[in-house]
Amino acid sequence: MENVYDILLERGYIEQVTHEEEVKELLSKERVPFYIGFDPTADSLHLGHFIQIMVMMHMQKAGHKPIALVGGGTSKIGDPSGKTDMRKMLTPEQIIENGDKLRVQMEKYLNLDGENGYIANNADWLDELSYIPFIREIGSKFSVNRMLTAECFKQRLEKGLSFLEFNYMIMQAYDFLELNRRYKCKMQLGGNDQWSNIIAGVDLVRRMEQEQVYGLTFKLLLTSEGKKMGKTESGAIWIDPDKTSPYELFQYLRNVEDADVENCLRLLTFIPMDEVRRLGALEGAQINKAKEILAFEFTKIIHGEAEAQKALDAAQALFAGGGDSENIPSTTLKASDFSDGMPLLDLLMRLELIASKGEGKRLVAQNGITVKDEVVGDFAMNITLEMFEDNALMIRKGKKVFHKVIVE
Repeated sequence: MENVYDILLERGYIEQVTHEEEVKELLSKERVPFYIGFDPTADSLHLGHFIQIMVMMHMQKAGHKPIALVGGGTSKIGDPSGKTDMRKMLTPEQIIENGDKLRVQMEKYLNLDGENGYIANNADWLDELSYIPFIREIGSKFSVNRMLTAECFKQRLEKGLSFLEFNYMIMQAYDFLELNRRYKCKMQLGGNDQWSNIIAGVDLVRRMEQEQVYGLTFKLLLTSEGKKMGKTESGAIWIDPDKTSPYELFQYLRNVEDADVENCLRLLTFIPMDEVRRLGALEGAQINKAKEILAFEFTKIIHGEAEAQKALDAAQALFAGGGDSENIPSTTLKASDFSDGMPLLDLLMRLELIASKGEGKRLVAQNGITVKDEVVGDFAMNITLEMFEDNALMIRKGKKVFHKVIVE
């Protein structure tokens, strides 16, 4: 059987690894328990997180045992890695609620039945720690001088690093130790911004248990220009369909830049690499077919084939003159809402196409709002019932965001 390390390497996931040859040999010889941590700072995973889920799915498919660790304890501290400011503190109740929702999402994509994979929450051990015994036993194994050279701390030192956040590396390293003791966990995986924290965990397990364990990081989901993917003007692209609809997810990936298509196909689908390379090499109008396949395949992974097909139908109805227009995003309002007309900006706010009336005015000034295929020239426009045809009115924001208003 092909070594999963080679699969991850060929698909472009792997950034750094502590002991490459040893890791390859380990993954070829036994079912390896490994973990990735997810701090519940929100009530859903987003597109960027899903690189980690994809890696876990590849690893489990190859027979290894994922440990999905919810950071119910570490989220009370806040990870300074990649952050310019201290993370906003959540209440214990928010952390528990968010953690429960992340757990449900992860169980959708991974088998965490307690035999082939596990789900854990570091609040189970971190919340019970006694400060002085912990500092004596664990804190004594860390060099402050060495910690300050870590990239996750260096970029914060000039602006200010709280002692609270300084503890995060020790807490994450302790997670690895606990998971090693509880589940015989031998590997920690994470995004490349976690390298310093992972190295600390590998070193702590070696010191405390005299056991060799390993760390591996993978690339963040970036555009060809080095910018993080998964953000839009209206916010993050979420996995929760109530926060980002399957159609919005589909459209986001359908509209990636040509230069990003092959990388997204590598990281966000299970399409064989020969086909990925063929699709990524398409040019001109043909590359749009590759984008459609990317959007369909990833939406299928996240929301299932039926929702992916609905999103594809809606896109084809709008852009190719075919497909099922019933699947275009829509909002149903009362006809009485328009009896005296409704100001355009009020309607855009109700449809959540804009976050503020100021944004709406800017869009209109830039010819960015279209009603019934006509560019709006005046933000004070009034939407009346006479504008509706068959009780429906199509509004477009920019070139590719469509929304159908239905009255009843």
